[in-house]
Amino acid sequence: MKIHSVSTRYSWSFVCMTSLRDRAQLMTNTRCFGRNFVTASSSLPPVQLPAQREVHFWYVLPDEVKSTNLLNQYLEILSPCEKEEIFRIREEQLKKSALLARALVRTTLARYQTKCQIDPKSFKFKKNNYGKPEVDWQSADDWSLPPLHFNISHTSSLIACGVAVGSPIGIDVEEKQRRLKNDILAFAQRFFSPHEIETLTHIADPELRLQEFIKLWTLKEAYVKALGKGFSASPFKTFTVRLRDHMKGDIHALRHVIYKAPDITVEPSVDLKNPSSNWEFVLLELAGSHYAAVCIEQDSIDPGSKSGNGSMPINLTLRKTIPFVEDECISANDSAVVIGGLARLAVCD
Repeated sequence: MKIHSVSTRYSWSFVCMTSLRDRAQLMTNTRCFGRNFVTASSSLPPVQLPAQREVHFWYVLPDEVKSTNLLNQYLEILSPCEKEEIFRIREEQLKKSALLARALVRTTLARYQTKCQIDPKSFKFKKNNYGKPEVDWQSADDWSLPPLHFNISHTSSLIACGVAVGSPIGIDVEEKQRRLKNDILAFAQRFFSPHEIETLTHIADPELRLQEFIKLWTLKEAYVKALGKGFSASPFKTFTVRLRDHMKGDIHALRHVIYKAPDITVEPSVDLKNPSSNWEFVLLELAGSHYAAVCIEQDSIDPGSKSGNGSMPINLTLRKTIPFVEDECISANDSAVVIGGLARLAVCD
């Protein structure tokens, strides 16, 4: 969900029935035979699956994708249902963004291998009861993968996909310079908790208030997406996100460094069965122009890591990509700064 909307929709959704011929072909493509790797994924360098307490964060900048031939190549790896949805979009920029989002998911997931490499076109997806998309491995009955979780978010200028193994994940990206049509406090009154409204009220500078609002929104969005419920089932008013400043520390432009940034917690106001200590957050500033939030479930990642001081960092690997063209590892520098949560920006393999 973007800030100007009043209801959350997952960034993409395309579950539909294909013809029997398409389904048979899809099942054939999903299986691997010996060492015969599919051709379509040969230009996607393989990547090892994320380890415990590790998140892979892939993103693409739409303005950097200018080749019509490349966009057509992305279109070819989509399902018939996805193509129909793309063609129904009239505005060209929105059409391109939707295409890149779907292509990013397929090409990202195709990089992760165990026994074989999968054609990005072969993936099937399903939705949970609240509409969150997941990989459907039903047709891959002759091999298995660890529980691979992903989530996607996009703005008009940045599209991102987060990947984790064994842990639900939610991500959100927002433009730092986004402007609201409505007054910030009036908007917050409709969607934020009393504590969050109070926090914003105490910020006198309009620009600083806007930046704090966008940070909170990004974190809250990532949280409800990690829950797998979306805004309708987890309204923003029903929980509070707190950014505590007592962990402030110096941020150095060094690789493989642990960042001690303001602590982030979530406190449910209604559903006490969803304890805040089960969730961990990382808040990033990307390229000086976007905020990005990652939310993962701590117990699912490493049941033994739940300590009182929360000293175990999340290992975060950032990659900027143009699928089928190039990948760039983003290390700790001006292009990626951790501004919330405890994380280690890892060196790419």
